[in-house]
Amino acid sequence: MSKEEDFSDEIGNDHIATSATNPIRSDAFELTDDQKIESIKKDVENMLLTLGMDLTDDSLKGTPSRVAKMFVKEIFGGLNPNKKPGASTFSNNYKYGEMLVEKNITLYSTCEHHLLPIIGRAHIAYISNGTVVGLSKMNRIVDYFAKRPQVQERLTMQIVQELQKVLNTQDVACVIDAKHLCVNSRGIRDIESSTVTSEFGGKFKEAQSRREFLDYIKLDTKF
Repeated sequence: MSKEEDFSDEIGNDHIATSATNPIRSDAFELTDDQKIESIKKDVENMLLTLGMDLTDDSLKGTPSRVAKMFVKEIFGGLNPNKKPGASTFSNNYKYGEMLVEKNITLYSTCEHHLLPIIGRAHIAYISNGTVVGLSKMNRIVDYFAKRPQVQERLTMQIVQELQKVLNTQDVACVIDAKHLCVNSRGIRDIESSTVTSEFGGKFKEAQSRREFLDYIKLDTKF
C-alpha cells in the first residue's frame, strides 16, 4: 500500500473531515437518475459476485437493482439539488421574539468514509428577526442534507447555513447527537458511544442564549 493510500485510510478510519462542502464533481448531474441506477446496479452485481454470492438465488436476484435504486432515489437523494426542499417563510405578525426550538428531529445519514449508517437526532433553534419558517421545513432541511455521504461536522454546519439563508438571520443553532455504525459495528466496535457536534450563529455565540438552547434540548440520546 502506498503512502497516499495509507494517509487516506488513516483519515477515513479516524473520521476526519477534509472539506466543509460535499466533494461533488462538476459533471455529477450529466447522467439521469435511470442511467445512474443502471450503472450502480452493475457495480453492485460485480461486488456481490466477487464476494462469492450466488445471484441466481431468489433472495439475491433483485438485490443489485434494489441497492442501486436506494442509493440514487433514497439514501443519497440529497446530492441532487433539484430535490432541495422549498422553505416557505412567513412574516412574524404575532411578534414572537424569543427562541424557537425544534428538538429530536430524527436523522438518518451515511458516513462517507465507510458508507455505513449515521443514526441520531438533530436539535435546531432560531430567533426570528421578522421571519418564521414552517416547523416541518426544518425537518425537511435536515433530511435533505443528511441524504448524502456525510461527515457529521459538515452536516451540522450545512443545516445552520441553510436556515440562516432562509430566515435572513445569523441567529440559528444546531446540535446533532448521533451514533456512527462505522464505530459501533466495526473497528473499535463501541456500541455505547455517540458523537455530538454543534454550530452556533449570531446570538447563540453568546453564553446566555447558548445555555438556554442546551437546557431546552438536554441531549436526549435515546435513538
